[in-house]
Amino acid sequence: MSRVAKCIDNGPMEGFWGGILKRERYYGKRFTDRSTLVKMIEDYIDYYNNKRLQRNLGILTPMEKHEIYLQAA
Repeated sequence: MSRVAKCIDNGPMEGFWGGILKRERYYGKRFTDRSTLVKMIEDYIDYYNNKRLQRNLGILTPMEKHEIYLQAA
């Protein structure tokens, strides 16, 4: 995920996998097979990118913020 010699780049991804995903979708649940777990992760990533509003992005989803960025460029 990170550039060579830039370990700080991993911080946001570690926060997502180690905190946000587990806290919102994993803890307190039981997954009986791998396919169910993979489906939950895929669904959550879609939700996170397209529906979950984030204060640090100005109450936008990541995709909305990305679209605004592309329009400005």
